[in-house]
Amino acid sequence: MKVAVIGGGTMGGALVKSILRARLAAKGDIIVSDVSRERRELARKKYGVAVGDDNAAAVKGVDAVILAIKPQEMDGVMEQISAHLKSQLVISIAAGVSLETICRRLKYGAVVRAMPNTPAQVGRGMTVWTSSKELSAEKYDTARLILSSMGEELHFADERYLDMATAISGSGPAYVFLFIEALIDAGVHIGLPRDTAQKLVIETVAGSAEAMKKMSKHPAELRNMVTSPGGTTSEALLRLESGGLRSLVVNAVTAAYEKAKSIGAKQQG
Repeated sequence: MKVAVIGGGTMGGALVKSILRARLAAKGDIIVSDVSRERRELARKKYGVAVGDDNAAAVKGVDAVILAIKPQEMDGVMEQISAHLKSQLVISIAAGVSLETICRRLKYGAVVRAMPNTPAQVGRGMTVWTSSKELSAEKYDTARLILSSMGEELHFADERYLDMATAISGSGPAYVFLFIEALIDAGVHIGLPRDTAQKLVIETVAGSAEAMKKMSKHPAELRNMVTSPGGTTSEALLRLESGGLRSLVVNAVTAAYEKAKSIGAKQQG
C-alpha cells in the first residue's frame, strides 16, 4: 500500500510509525508532505520515508491520503489536492471538520473522518471514526487497518457521536494526566520522594485500567473490592465525593463536547 501523510507533526508521525510497525506499507511507499523543512527532515531521519512540500504531487498514485493537519489548514490543502484524487482513500483527522464539508470541498466521496488520541503515539490509542456513504467495503477495511495500527478503533455510522466521543477519548488523556499529576503531588505532600510517588501512581493507574479491562467488572464493583468499611480508602473516597468529583467530571466533559460542536460549526460556516 502506498500512503501520503500530509502533515508531519506529532499525530502525522504517530501514523507513520504505526503504519510501519503494522507492516501496512514499506518505508519506500510512504511520503510525508509538510511545509516545514524541520518536520520533513525529522520524518526522513526518524522513519526513513520520502518527504516533500508539494501536496498535489504527494497524493498522486497513492492508495491512501491521510490529512494530519490542523482545521485551519484544511481549506488550502483540500484545494491543492482535490483535482488529483481519483481512487484514493482519504482519511482526515482534523478536529471539527465534518464529512460533508470535506466531501464538498474535495468534490470527492471516499472519505473517512477520524479522531485518534495521544496514546496513539505509543500504539495504545483509541480512535473513533466515521465514513461517507460512498466508501467502498474495500476502502472501509483499509481505513480500519490503518486506524487500528495505532491501537483500538471504534466506527460510528452516525457522525454526531464523534464530537461526543472526542470529549471522552480525545480529551480524556488530559483528564487522566491531570489526575496523575495531582496524585503524584499528593504523594510528595505526605512525604514520598517525587520519583517514588511517580512510579507508584503510574503503575497504579496502568494496573487499574488493565484490571478493569481483563476482569470485565463494573467500576463500582471494583471500587468496592478495594474499599473496606471505615478504612483508609473509604476516608479518601468520602473526601473526593464531598468535593464534587463526579459533577466536576460531568461538567468538564460536557464543556469539551460543546466546544467540539462549536468548532465544527465554525468550520462548516
